[in-house]
Amino acid sequence: MIVENTIVTKSKDFAIRCVNAYKFLSDRQHEYVMSRQLLKSGTSIGANVKEAIRGQTKPDFGAKMNIALKEASETEYWIELLGETGYLDAKMTESLLADCVELLRLLTSIVKTTFADNK
Repeated sequence: MIVENTIVTKSKDFAIRCVNAYKFLSDRQHEYVMSRQLLKSGTSIGANVKEAIRGQTKPDFGAKMNIALKEASETEYWIELLGETGYLDAKMTESLLADCVELLRLLTSIVKTTFADNK
């Protein structure tokens, strides 16, 4: 039986969006530096979440989720920068930012809850 995990699903879906945004930015906009950063940080969120799920201890889980949170914050920066420089249009920027902010909220909640339990 497969149990759906919201943060795993949403972070993977977001990673796919980042891959597609990277393809658009590099193929159509001929932008290679910021788009590569978006690709790296945007796909790293889900990779760290997936690794956290298999963490051996609660502190291990919390540390990986915290890394995912930091990657999400970095990704938010790259989306903002790509939007503000005109490489992404307003609609795409707003859509990606909305998904990224949702991940930031979920990850912040997970990290706070995980580390609050350790006090």
